[in-house]
Amino acid sequence: MFAYATLVTNSDYVLGATALARSLKRASATCPLIVMAKPGTPGLDTLEGEGCIVRETEKPAMSRAFQSRHSRAAQHARSPFTKGEKPEFHDPIDNFMKLELWRLEEYERIVFIDADAIVVRNVDKLFGYPEFSAAPNLYETLADMHRMNSGVFVARPSRRTYEDMLERLDTPEVFWRRTDQTFLEAYYPDWHGLPYTYNVLQYIFFNLPDLWHWPSIKLVHYQYEKPWQRDHPKREALAPLIDLWYRVLEGRPIPDDIRAPATA
Repeated sequence: MFAYATLVTNSDYVLGATALARSLKRASATCPLIVMAKPGTPGLDTLEGEGCIVRETEKPAMSRAFQSRHSRAAQHARSPFTKGEKPEFHDPIDNFMKLELWRLEEYERIVFIDADAIVVRNVDKLFGYPEFSAAPNLYETLADMHRMNSGVFVARPSRRTYEDMLERLDTPEVFWRRTDQTFLEAYYPDWHGLPYTYNVLQYIFFNLPDLWHWPSIKLVHYQYEKPWQRDHPKREALAPLIDLWYRVLEGRPIPDDIRAPATA
């Protein structure tokens, strides 16, 4: 049995997951979407109404020292985000809840998609990829190809793997610079590379326009700023992609073509 999965930790990500769920239906996805949700998150009934399987999910066991090292203030001080802005509702500690999907052993294969992403073409093909598969963290230069992005990945749930992960996760003094992403990259050093078209980070649109080929793009991932932010600092540069997200959320037709800005 296969499934898609996402993570929701607050009402902002409920909105994001709503758009994701609608995008999967629009793309004729053949598998359900599991929403791993922090208990008490408002709006989960909305996702159930979209046909999602909502699973309340606790954070993995983490020591106080680990949580202190990975708090929002500590992370931004030790390893600040200089390429884009993380919204105020982003809590780095919550990212580690992604690891909980390895406990869902009733599923043979899970394709995880961040709640700030939308599918624009069918991605069921991902279930044919092995664990652990992910796309590169490509958004600024081709040098990004050697790093992975954990916004989309293919996993095979296993409680044994989960327990091993937790043993390695909370190691004294270890700092996972980009939380779950850095951890998963270290845990799976020989990760299988997905085509970047299955996780197109929004900054490709203006940083690497030659790689923005709309007919090939399967999924758009709104890393850093979110399309629904009222105070969006890159609204003008990303206007076509913000419009795309709202079209998906509202059930309106999406453009036949979205062209990147012309290069000089």
